[in-house]
Amino acid sequence: MSEPELDLLSRLWEEHMHAPFPPHIRGREIDGEDMVLLDADIAGCVSSSLSGPLDEKRRRILLACLAAVERVLPSIDDEGGAIEYYERLRDMAALAVEVGNANSR
Repeated sequence: MSEPELDLLSRLWEEHMHAPFPPHIRGREIDGEDMVLLDADIAGCVSSSLSGPLDEKRRRILLACLAAVERVLPSIDDEGGAIEYYERLRDMAALAVEVGNANSR
C-alpha cells in the first residue's frame, strides 16, 4: 500500500473512532447481517491491518464483511448518519484489503 493510502486509512480510522454508533441500528439485522457485529468485525480487522499485515483468517473475514456491507448499504436509512458510518466502514475495509494485497506481493 502506498503512503497516501495508508494515510487515508489512518484518517478514516481516526474519524471512525470518534463517530458515535448510529443508535437506531443497534440490535438490528439487515439482510441477515447483525449490524453491530459487522461494525465490530470490520473495525477489528482494520485495527489489525494498521499494526501489520493481516493473517489469512482476518483477510477472509474482511472480504466477507466487505461483501456484506456492500449488500446492506442500500437498505440502511440515513437516520443519525448511518449511511456515512457504514460507507466509512466499507471504505476502510477496502483499503485494509489493499494493504493485505500489497503485502502479499
